[in-house]
Amino acid sequence: MTLIRIPKAWELRESQVTSATAYFNRRRLLKAIANASLGAGIVSVLGCKGEGSSASNKTLASANEALTATLDQPSLEPLTRNPPFQKIDRAITDEILAGQYNNYYEFGGSKSIWRASQALPTDNWQVTVTGLVKNPRTYNLEDLLKKFPLEERIYRMRCVEAWSMVLPWVGFPMKLLMAEVEPTDKARFVSFTSYYDSKIALAPVSSLGQKVPWPYTEGLRIEEMANELAFFAVGIYGKMLPKQYGAPIRAVIPWKYGFKGAKSIVKIEFVEQQPGTFWNTLAPSEYGFEDNVNPNKPHPRWSQKTERFISTGSELSWEERPTLLYNGYEEYVAALYQ
Repeated sequence: MTLIRIPKAWELRESQVTSATAYFNRRRLLKAIANASLGAGIVSVLGCKGEGSSASNKTLASANEALTATLDQPSLEPLTRNPPFQKIDRAITDEILAGQYNNYYEFGGSKSIWRASQALPTDNWQVTVTGLVKNPRTYNLEDLLKKFPLEERIYRMRCVEAWSMVLPWVGFPMKLLMAEVEPTDKARFVSFTSYYDSKIALAPVSSLGQKVPWPYTEGLRIEEMANELAFFAVGIYGKMLPKQYGAPIRAVIPWKYGFKGAKSIVKIEFVEQQPGTFWNTLAPSEYGFEDNVNPNKPHPRWSQKTERFISTGSELSWEERPTLLYNGYEEYVAALYQ
């Protein structure tokens, strides 16, 4: 395929946003669980290839109906649509494709975790903000939805496994929460902790003879959290987040690889020392604490020079594109790393 000039983020039409999240499998951590292939995952749910038997077609139809039901979440309309983040350089990924293809290791190692993740209990959700802050808080979901003005932002999403999407997140900038809790002068980093319950999680407790560091944690420098792009998402496609995306609140850091976006956050802690994070603890030679999207920084198993953009339609398709430094957000974040 001939590669064309990739426009800047502001040159995209709103109709071209990527539809739901697609997180690819991270790797051998859950080696014990067989990973479904990308094409097989899409086809098996949607039944896009082959006629098959009547019984199998009914099974596929039933699976598609069940998947669609998980995406049928309460609307967050009317929304403020932030003008600088309403245009992008490629089409929105179809919601049905993204909704069935997610990474959520607490619920399994395949991409098709949308069924298992429905066990995530989201009622009476609370997020504790603690550590080096002047105003520690515990928010329930209703607090977050009322206190912080919600907006839609269309962001590129780039996985370290060299696939990408464009997604219309709904949420609020992280800097608004920072202003509310007021980190002290000693706060240099922030840590995000995801919900974890060994009674419902399906992931193995160890891998490769190494204890897996549950719960899932991620972190940022305080300057990164304060950046205009850093975002807490509570919705997608104008609706509340489905569970497979990391409901009810997750981090979205569009200039970094996708694994930096902690799902189902229950604690936000401001700290002085760099916190341990899940993948950096498990495999430091492959996953850094910072890990910005960078075509010139090789990964041991995936070239970062190009990416496979997952497109739209009832069947999986993608096109190869050159990877953009900072995922195309250089003008917003380059100064953080000079």
